[in-house]
Amino acid sequence: MTTWIVLGLIVALIVYVIAIYNGLVALRNRVRNAFSQIDVQLQRRYDLIPNLVETAKGYLKHERETLEAVIQARNTAKAAASQAEGDPADGGAMRALMGAEAALGGALGRFFALAEAYPDLKANENMALLQEELASTENRIGFARQAFNDAVTTYNIKRESFPDGIIANTFGFRAAQQWQMEDTAARAAVKVDFGS
Repeated sequence: MTTWIVLGLIVALIVYVIAIYNGLVALRNRVRNAFSQIDVQLQRRYDLIPNLVETAKGYLKHERETLEAVIQARNTAKAAASQAEGDPADGGAMRALMGAEAALGGALGRFFALAEAYPDLKANENMALLQEELASTENRIGFARQAFNDAVTTYNIKRESFPDGIIANTFGFRAAQQWQMEDTAARAAVKVDFGS
């Protein structure tokens, strides 16, 4: 009789560990899925930027340095996004992506501030359409970041809770990094509306 009780307790413990493990796997996959939603929107923005720069080239002939800075920042951010996509729980990759995105936001901000000085560029219909598309994409990125941070919070809470933390540490579930803007200048919204 005692053997059956001990065996029952062992089986119950194994089932409990499996349930915790599977819960952690599900939450880690939600973090990855949430990051992939950010990645889709980032890729959309990365695809818009060369068209935006190309449209502005004819008007900003003497501003080559600014145009090149935008393209360089875009390429750096795109490479960082590819790195982070492999493992969104990798804090180093996420910090590199956040830094690259902050640099891209700054370069775009300088680009749009410079473009304000060119009335013909502001009146260009293609430029206006690209800006509208970019503004829409920025909103989508913001919503995707919020969903990502929610998924990361849920995952990290489960990962750090007792006894889940023991299972998480045993099986190598690392803490995930939330998407945060460190630079206060990068927190300012990129102005993309030339109207008024």
